[in-house]
Amino acid sequence: MIDFKKFSTYSKPGPRYTSYPTAIEFSENYTLESYLKDLKEDSSPLSLYVHLPFCRSACYFCGCNVIYTSKEENKTLYLEYLKKELALLKEAMDTQKPIYQLHFGGGTPTFFNAKELEILITLLKETFSNFAEDAEIACEIDPRFFNAEQMQALKNGGFNRLSFGIQDFDNAVQTAIHRIQPFSLVQDSITIARDFGIASINFDLIYGLPFQSLETFKQTLELALELNPDRFAIFNYAHVPWIKKTMRKIDETTLPTPEEKLKILEWSIQFLQNNGYKMIGMDHFAKPDDELFKSIQKGQLRRNFQGYSTKGGTQTIGIGLTSIGEGSDYYAQNFKTIKDYQNALDNNTLPFHKGIKLNTDDIIRKTVIMQLMSNFKLDFKAIESRFNLDFKTYFAEALYELQPLEDVGLITINNDGIAVSQTGALLIRNIAMPFDAYLKHINTNQKVFSKTI
Repeated sequence: MIDFKKFSTYSKPGPRYTSYPTAIEFSENYTLESYLKDLKEDSSPLSLYVHLPFCRSACYFCGCNVIYTSKEENKTLYLEYLKKELALLKEAMDTQKPIYQLHFGGGTPTFFNAKELEILITLLKETFSNFAEDAEIACEIDPRFFNAEQMQALKNGGFNRLSFGIQDFDNAVQTAIHRIQPFSLVQDSITIARDFGIASINFDLIYGLPFQSLETFKQTLELALELNPDRFAIFNYAHVPWIKKTMRKIDETTLPTPEEKLKILEWSIQFLQNNGYKMIGMDHFAKPDDELFKSIQKGQLRRNFQGYSTKGGTQTIGIGLTSIGEGSDYYAQNFKTIKDYQNALDNNTLPFHKGIKLNTDDIIRKTVIMQLMSNFKLDFKAIESRFNLDFKTYFAEALYELQPLEDVGLITINNDGIAVSQTGALLIRNIAMPFDAYLKHINTNQKVFSKTI
């Protein structure tokens, strides 16, 4: 039995490691010229991420970059600027490389109507036409803005995976986060997707929201299971009101304690495993026949800004406002404000803002951190062989910092590598942090990251 009160003392600010180095290290020292060079020289197949930033109203828990609007003309104008960006990308890089993934994120992608989605899909396929036969083409779905006409447009565009934002089914929680979404509405949305032959459906749930408890979350997860999704992503709510102003509308006294959050997470893991789902990384679960689980067996599981991905070894192209791209040795981010984004494109320039060029140490540490985050284990010899180093010498300081976690059984360190225990998996961010060279230079009093629990 876990002593949750004692265990919660490990809760401290730390990265989620959707990238390494993390986004706070991005700067304008990585220039547009460097980005254009890297775009052209990377020969990897492609993964495309398109950010559709608009929402009709605020969900108070949301940490995404969004624009709140009810004006149809804003969406029409945004599509015009995406067209300009795609034309510039076509000039800047080889857009005929194989495409393994396409993902529409937001904001609320389904705030765009069926016709608007058709226009966007046509623009993309006129620019990037070489989709692999087994490409994963996915869209985030808000059940409050989803109908059969939109599903038809997505289906015609080749979309084969949908991710539904559920968060929680409890009425008190939904009211507190300003997102009323009855079970019946979600059920109807899933029926639409299944009727159109979508065989891979993901549910996003969040624990740590106001008024949640172990008992209320049990009810949410049991209801969600009735709808039989193929994957679950169960995220730890990141309360960062100093970054996201809408989070200030949440009464912090209603948030569950770290102990309660740990109980929710432990119960969720056991419940889903008992019902046929396999744990993938720190917050994803998939049926054994789902591609996410198969990707582990193929050694292709990858962590990125969308969470966990089934296609490793790709060059991600970020398209749209605030989107982040990733190559083998760089990250690049577009402008975050619509004015800057539009100004760049009006000047016939890609809307690139900042990024980072990875050095050799960055690449080594990124490999180690992502292996731990994805697989809960690390093979020293694989790292030594790939990078021609002695692991225990190179990471002597990190291994020393991990010793207290080994002493309490959260990890095992031997001559061959690191293995994370089932309990340690709840603290995988803490376990990865000693390998992060940048954390040592961050002011501990500065509010940067959410807490690990």
